[in-house]
Amino acid sequence: MAAVKPSLGRVLPGSSILFLCDMQEKFRHIAYFPEIVSVAARMLKVARLLGVPAVLTEQYPAGLGPTVPELGAEGLRPVAKTCFSMVPVVLQELDTRPQLRSVLLCGIETQACILNTTLDLLDRGLQVHVVVDACSSRSQVDRLVALARMRQSGAFLSTSEGLILQLVGDAAHPQFKEIQKVIKEPAPDSGLLSLFQGQNPLFR
Repeated sequence: MAAVKPSLGRVLPGSSILFLCDMQEKFRHIAYFPEIVSVAARMLKVARLLGVPAVLTEQYPAGLGPTVPELGAEGLRPVAKTCFSMVPVVLQELDTRPQLRSVLLCGIETQACILNTTLDLLDRGLQVHVVVDACSSRSQVDRLVALARMRQSGAFLSTSEGLILQLVGDAAHPQFKEIQKVIKEPAPDSGLLSLFQGQNPLFR
């Protein structure tokens, strides 16, 4: 009997969706916030070029403010929530996309809404690709342990550029030149090297 083939975590535009979680005005104090938003904005630009749908949430916007303008999310209708997961408020979006296989996840905070969203999506049988350079927390310990926890649960940890190149697939793609402009400059440093360097037991 042939062995069961493990999930490779491939992403394709036609079966993917981009989740943008809670990048709001009152969260500007979070570590690496400008860098996280910049990378999430890159993901959104590429999603629009490739026809990948995007969903935007805001945590208690009456108290925490609107989505920051630099995300470039004009045209997306933010969905308000109080739950520490995006899934309960976007169930209708998920249910209307039977072809959906992969969720690309950006935002804050890693140990709260990102972790719980990931677990909820995995529970629904979806693959989750956490865009590690587009997620952060107030505490970098929380960020590190949450990334490890999601990996333990079956999520894929990926960089923005790695996912972008998977989505476009081929330099002959008609949108590649536009996407090349987006990724021409490397993604800004969001402190990941200090988290992953050395013999970190959480990522063995």
